[in-house]
Amino acid sequence: MKDAKLSGHCYCGAIRFEINGASDWVGHCHCESCRRASGSVMTTFAGFRPDQVVFTGAMPNRYTTADGVTRSFCGQCGSPVAYENAQRPDEIHLQLGLFDQPERLPPQNHSFLEEKVDWLHADEHLPASGWTQDPDSN
Repeated sequence: MKDAKLSGHCYCGAIRFEINGASDWVGHCHCESCRRASGSVMTTFAGFRPDQVVFTGAMPNRYTTADGVTRSFCGQCGSPVAYENAQRPDEIHLQLGLFDQPERLPPQNHSFLEEKVDWLHADEHLPASGWTQDPDSN
């Protein structure tokens, strides 16, 4: 999607965002961390450069884990908003379910398939991204 204008918001609408340009990637994440943060068995993100994303309205609340992951969420309704990783400072991953037109961003791959819930069958024709559990992170 070239020169796309994308927008979205949290459940209550307090946090809104606008994006200029195409996503770098869109994919399903199956890692335990994303499952617990989202309350879902799989999370789908769209990745962008931080300079493409402009938050309007309220700013998301943020928390950072010991391993350098920062997650953003709405302080009013609790919607998860974004994922950032200190090891990838040139990326911000936005929750696909918050986009006004998520159908414009079809998923391209899966991450952390080794952590996938066994009974989940979703987009099995998509390749694995190569992102897997870092054996040194536990």
